[in-house]
Amino acid sequence: MTSADTPLKPCHGPATEQDAPRRGRPRSEAAEHAIFGAVEKLMEDGVGLAELSIERIAAEAGVGKATIYRRWPNKEALLVDVVDRLEEPMPPLAGPTYRDDLISAVDYMRRRGLIKRSRWIVKSALGQMNSWPELKQTYHERVVRPRRELIRQIVRRGVEAGELRSDLDVELLCEMLIGPILLRTVLWDDAPLEDPDLPRQMIDAALDGLAAR
Repeated sequence: MTSADTPLKPCHGPATEQDAPRRGRPRSEAAEHAIFGAVEKLMEDGVGLAELSIERIAAEAGVGKATIYRRWPNKEALLVDVVDRLEEPMPPLAGPTYRDDLISAVDYMRRRGLIKRSRWIVKSALGQMNSWPELKQTYHERVVRPRRELIRQIVRRGVEAGELRSDLDVELLCEMLIGPILLRTVLWDDAPLEDPDLPRQMIDAALDGLAAR
């Protein structure tokens, strides 16, 4: 068996760069999987975000610190990618109407809330961010802000199409449309989220009051 045929080690186990395939992108992906897996493993073992260091992550992953720094400028950027990777990716929003996209966005938040409840690593990481301003700021810039801007774009489409009230501030419209699902997923951890029809119910109830007359 050649070195290129050697199977990759599981992402939770130590994996040296020598263990990875020796040709281009597969080697890079093997190192990244080892690094991501190392952070998850350390968190599963009870290591807090503040205690995670590049040295500790590199040792667990079986790679050098330079391998991590070639991919992330600092620990905060790496941890944001880890948390974002543990969450469900944002779905493509392709209409055909702004209402359909709003329902898709709210359903994404509903599913994200369920993942947060079922995967304690995600819940723990997001909770610890509140006491770590640097990481929280990076997470908001890299993850939260783009998602908020996506909601703004959908709402602007509704206003420009003459289907949403134009006399209200776009930010207020966004808050009124997205607020109910955020309330259930962020503040009320025990609120029901299982019903897949919940996003449609929320959006249609809000649009009844926000629709242009």
